[in-house]
Amino acid sequence: MQQLGKQGFPVSKDVLREIIKSAGFRWIKARVVLTSHDPEYRQKLDRIKSILSQLKDDERFFSIDEFGPFAVKMQGGKKLVGPGEKPTVPQFQKSKGRLIVTAALELSRNQVTHFYSKAKNTIEMIKLAEVLLEKYKDCARIYLSWDAASWHVSDLLADTVRLHNEMVTARQSHLPLVVLAPLPASAQFLNVIESVFSGMAKAIIHNSNYQSVDHAKAAIDRYFQERNNYFREHPKKAGKTIWGQERIPCAFAEDQNCKDPNW
Repeated sequence: MQQLGKQGFPVSKDVLREIIKSAGFRWIKARVVLTSHDPEYRQKLDRIKSILSQLKDDERFFSIDEFGPFAVKMQGGKKLVGPGEKPTVPQFQKSKGRLIVTAALELSRNQVTHFYSKAKNTIEMIKLAEVLLEKYKDCARIYLSWDAASWHVSDLLADTVRLHNEMVTARQSHLPLVVLAPLPASAQFLNVIESVFSGMAKAIIHNSNYQSVDHAKAAIDRYFQERNNYFREHPKKAGKTIWGQERIPCAFAEDQNCKDPNW
């Protein structure tokens, strides 16, 4: 305004604001876009899409990750309250314990396999692989897909899978072959199971106040059991149906974020 006044064009703030608005300028917040710095991003993504597009009836593809650790205590969140009610959550609380849920989502039949871990490490990933091999022992091959966390790409895990496949090839084992299909680095937003975790958190963890770790486990177990029962009765591939309060449809797509930013 000072510069315009010096040039003989005195204007007020309102007039200047109207001129800027009429010219099409506006204030806008920059959107954070999902990106990955993996130089092999496209190759890894195309490989996973190729596997899914050609998945056979005797093959299974698993989206794998861990939820947590999270503290078992009074949790906040949006809730429906009556007139005059003002729910509060203490800022400082004594935790009743903590939980880590290790789980795998089988995409073709939308079934979740889960257990509880004390830590996130390679041993737990090997344990999950063993659980899936036994549960799906009638299959010819299983694909394991997870993010680039260090315990997901360790040498111990790779060696374990290699030795297992050698035994299967030599007919020393009747279990399925295991194929690793890792996600690109820094691309957790592509991990389909994150959508299931976000739905679980919204449904049974937000606004919760479980009195013990066992009570929290019982609620999580019940959620996954009901979810699995639903999709056994109403078969749908992950991506065709939203279950409960999941954040978005479970689908392997680059243009969506399966992971709730709050969890």
